[in-house]
Amino acid sequence: MSCLKYPHLFEPITLGNTTFRNRIFASPQDYLNLSAENFLTRDAIAFYELKALGGFASVCLGDLMVDSKYGMGHRFQLRGDDVRARASMTSAALALNRHGAVASVELNHAGKFAHLMAEREGFTYGPIDEMAGGIEVRAMSEEVIENIIASYAAVAAFAKQSGFGMINIHAGHGWLLGQFMTPGNTRKDKWGGSLENRMRFPLAVVEAVRKAVGPKYPIELRMSGAEMIPGGYDADEGVEMAKFFDGKVDMINVSMGHHEDDTASMFTHPNMFMDDGCNVKYAAAIKKAVSVPVECVGGITDPEQMEEIIASGQADVIQLGRQSLADPYLPIKARTGNEDDINHCMRCYNCFHNSTISGIFYCATNPEIGHEYESLFDTPPRKQKKVLIAGGGIGGMQAAITAAQRGHEVILCEKNSELGGALLCEKDVPFKKKLDDYIQLQKRRVGKENIDLRLNTAVTPELAEEIKPDVIIAAMGSRPVKPPVPGIDGENVMGAEFAYMNTDKVGQRAVIMGGGLVGVELGIHLAKLGREVTVVEMTGGIAGGEAPSEVGESAGARINSLNIFHGDNIVHTIALNMQIDALDNMTVLLNTKAVEINGEGMIVESAGERKLLAADTVIYAAGQRPLKEDALALNACAPEFYAIGDCMVPKNIFAATQAAYQIARDIGRI
Repeated sequence: MSCLKYPHLFEPITLGNTTFRNRIFASPQDYLNLSAENFLTRDAIAFYELKALGGFASVCLGDLMVDSKYGMGHRFQLRGDDVRARASMTSAALALNRHGAVASVELNHAGKFAHLMAEREGFTYGPIDEMAGGIEVRAMSEEVIENIIASYAAVAAFAKQSGFGMINIHAGHGWLLGQFMTPGNTRKDKWGGSLENRMRFPLAVVEAVRKAVGPKYPIELRMSGAEMIPGGYDADEGVEMAKFFDGKVDMINVSMGHHEDDTASMFTHPNMFMDDGCNVKYAAAIKKAVSVPVECVGGITDPEQMEEIIASGQADVIQLGRQSLADPYLPIKARTGNEDDINHCMRCYNCFHNSTISGIFYCATNPEIGHEYESLFDTPPRKQKKVLIAGGGIGGMQAAITAAQRGHEVILCEKNSELGGALLCEKDVPFKKKLDDYIQLQKRRVGKENIDLRLNTAVTPELAEEIKPDVIIAAMGSRPVKPPVPGIDGENVMGAEFAYMNTDKVGQRAVIMGGGLVGVELGIHLAKLGREVTVVEMTGGIAGGEAPSEVGESAGARINSLNIFHGDNIVHTIALNMQIDALDNMTVLLNTKAVEINGEGMIVESAGERKLLAADTVIYAAGQRPLKEDALALNACAPEFYAIGDCMVPKNIFAATQAAYQIARDIGRI
């Protein structure tokens, strides 16, 4: 009799001549912090190794480019055609294999999106002559096509020789093989036009790779179930394409979307407004049509759902991308009955935003990510200390958990009756359910650790004198700013925090003052509840960004999802714009200043003209004021003092979590 709660999820699967220990695979992810030669570094290897340690059956390195001269999409991709990469590749494969995972690597070519070639040559190669994003694309000659096919085979052999146990051929998301597969490939020769001709190039690559690695070596092929772009192929044609690969690869990995289209990329990487497992249906449709195993990916975080997907026959393997960052230990936790300790991805895109801006993946809620090497080789503190933490919000809870796990005596005080801080106000927002899940997870972790939790207790100098801690961590947070606008104290005015917790008190017509993240997300929430919402923002963009000039010049223009506002979180802002564009009852006014509030609504000014925005309720979302004075009052109350999170400078969950984790790890090391 099985002792496993998820027997289908943890049933081994054999692909080719290789048996994988369970059905949970780590999605191909690239790592931008490479060496100057684009080789894997120690930190890069640790990034992947942590997932192998956590129990993933396969861990896949992303973007091993098969042609560094003509195929690189950006400067931070692995070069598979450079023999000098062998040592780092071998080290990476060994690091994954020694934990029982099968090391896999994704073979890719950017095709017409090979931006490095465009910078150097002034053009790129693609299936047809065209212009793509202002770049000249030249149709590949027969010779170029054959050379690229040979490159795939050579790099596959190189990866196998380096110790990798599986190859993932990327034919989705608008990269080169997908560029040949799409209906836009109108070549007149055997490489384009009809579906059979469009499939000829990817099939030739598969055949060449198979010859290079042998008949029993596992090959999976990644494709988009549908491209989700104008002129792209739909789900029905995706099924027909998958049939061409049936029996020629060992598994078909069904993803979605297109990387060069912002809207389509939301299907590739589902946002917080989408349902869990929203892409599974595309994999399920392909599974009905083919005989080889099928893998699904996209917005899946819960082992219960994973088990159901496999048990019901919708897919054979679950692949996790961002969830492998939120919790690289998900497989071992699910297998050992600790699923209530799994940290579920919030789909906040903090990882993508930071990798784009800084070149490093950082998870908003998992402080280990970005510090994987330190996690693999942790150093315990030299001395245990008494730690007093003031504030039980995001930062305070993380500091308490980390300090307790490292053996310190921890006292956590929260002045209110519940842990969670200011973010508790969003617990009933449907698209913020993952945030509430995270807060509840942290509460459980506080309860499981040896932490002296004191609710309804404010930390004062007098309390500190009584406790006599070695260390004080002030994590008191911040409070909303009430802007100095005439009429702000009117009966029809409330703060965003109050509005979140009392939506029944918000009138049918609501004007929100402030187009930052809080104001925009509140606006979306209220609009989905049926309110008529207008968001007023002084700057030229929402969520801390600037609007494109053609939109910014029209203060009253509704934001179109094609106009991207790169704000505090680039990718999440795309998702916000898509939501705004889909809501007929929500309007955003940019470059617009609140002048006065009265009983009829709010008077605003834009381009030198004033007008009244009629409203039943005016809501202010004008930022946060740090409780700096309260925090600094504790500065001299212990030998060591640290102030973290919003009580010094209002930031976000990521900043609070990172600071709390690192400071707690520093305690007792000196």
